[in-house]
Amino acid sequence: MLSLLHIEDIAVISRGDIAFGAGFNVLTGETGAGKSIVVDAIGAIIGGRTSRDLIRTGAKCARVTAVFTRLPALPWFEQYGITPDENGELLVERVIQPDGKNTCRVNGRPVLVTQLRELGSQLLNIHGQHDGQQLLDEETHLDSLDNFGHLSALREDYQQAYNQVRQLRRQLQAVQMDEGEKARRMDTLQHQIGELERAQLRVGEEEELTGQRDILRNAERITQAVDEAWQALTGGDTSDGAVALLTRAEDALTHGGRYSSQLSELAQTVAQLRYAADDAAELVRDARSGLDFYPGQLDDVEERLDQLHRLKRKYGADEQAMLDYLDRCRQELDNIQFSDERREKLEREVAKALEVARAKAESLSQARKQAAKELARRIQGELTALDMPRVQFDVEFAPVDSDDGLNETGMDRVRFLMSANLGEDLKPIHRIASGGELSRIMLALKNVLAETDCVTTMVFDEVDTGVSGRAATKVAQKLYQVARGRQVLCVTHLPQIAAMGDVHFSVEKGERDGRTYTHVEELDRPRRREELARLSGGASTAILLEGAEELLQKAEAWKQTQV
Repeated sequence: MLSLLHIEDIAVISRGDIAFGAGFNVLTGETGAGKSIVVDAIGAIIGGRTSRDLIRTGAKCARVTAVFTRLPALPWFEQYGITPDENGELLVERVIQPDGKNTCRVNGRPVLVTQLRELGSQLLNIHGQHDGQQLLDEETHLDSLDNFGHLSALREDYQQAYNQVRQLRRQLQAVQMDEGEKARRMDTLQHQIGELERAQLRVGEEEELTGQRDILRNAERITQAVDEAWQALTGGDTSDGAVALLTRAEDALTHGGRYSSQLSELAQTVAQLRYAADDAAELVRDARSGLDFYPGQLDDVEERLDQLHRLKRKYGADEQAMLDYLDRCRQELDNIQFSDERREKLEREVAKALEVARAKAESLSQARKQAAKELARRIQGELTALDMPRVQFDVEFAPVDSDDGLNETGMDRVRFLMSANLGEDLKPIHRIASGGELSRIMLALKNVLAETDCVTTMVFDEVDTGVSGRAATKVAQKLYQVARGRQVLCVTHLPQIAAMGDVHFSVEKGERDGRTYTHVEELDRPRRREELARLSGGASTAILLEGAEELLQKAEAWKQTQV
């Protein structure tokens, strides 16, 4: 549950701490006092969208910190290796910068906003007034039903089968072409294959030819350098080379070494130099023999490089890419040449895959219909408890609009129907529900569907819109019952709901030193009575205070019946 919320420099809240309790927490206050800012802060801490406009004027940044306790073993903990500390506390922090950047930490470790959003979806749910609009969106009804029925495994199994059908159909479509198109494509492929095969491509050839071209372009200079080196090492008609001179030096020192050990050592050193010179001469000779250029060789190399360049522009970035393209062309040509046989084979495979997908869709549909009966029964019970006993709720099934009766979600189109009055036909919710009815239907749905969530905290932001009188009391009782199984935070304007809270917070706005400040305070019982009187009539008159006390006593008495 959310135990502590710390807010710094968010809109009109300079600094504030709210210590939420277990059970049913209510927040009340004048319109514009800052109740929505508290909800925005909670939304930020679970990875919701934020804006730099949230930063209080003059502040360097905005900061929200939350402490969660009594958490179950959430999947997020195992996935990212961050768990509550030894006291069972999870510290979540988010800092909003003026440049729009966010810094997020969980127990001191930095995380991405997307990771924080994943964690937030497992920590708490926020249900606001806009959820009523989501309820009207029939596109969401199928997902809600599947979540309620725990049908994700069946749905995923079906989707894998349906994806196989789509993949095979794409392959079938690729081989289905008219004869004229087939002939044109075969001509193109045969031309490309012939051009690439005649080129006799070899991986690495361009690099080798580029090196050869550099040598050929400087052939005269290279030949002259090698000849000069050869003459310097081996000598010519009129002079000795380095090898001969070193040999004479070695002989002289070897002779003198008979009389001096120092000369003997020098003779060995010179001998090493002669060996090295001999080796160098051999290498120069090999290099010289390799310079066997023939007339027109440079033109041949340039022509081959030009051919490779033209092929690269058409078929690939290098020899390997062009060879890969050649393989693909051969494969495509084979497929076209044998397209009749392949088409027949693919048609059989599509039919078989479609049969499998349809069987899985049928199983999924049957499971959905069973879940729909249970959902309708549960919603009907919730609506009765919310003083709507005559409202009928049902789930309508219709086939999907496609040639084979299937789409990515199965074979069903689903929408929620209701009848507001006895004897009236069931109709789509958006054509029947008034604002107050929609709020209660939404609460009933959320209460039932939330049972499939692992979250321990639910936040209701003014979901009592359009509700009053006896219905307000029923909504208050239902919220209290929901809070017996998990923590509930509720922003409300209704005294009936505020009176039912286990913990009551007042959000008040004031001015100090020319600035607006919002203060959040937990109310004791006398202050609760004053706040309920304000909610009822805008002032704390004796009559309103007496009515507020009666509300509190009735709420307390009703709670005793729920123990």
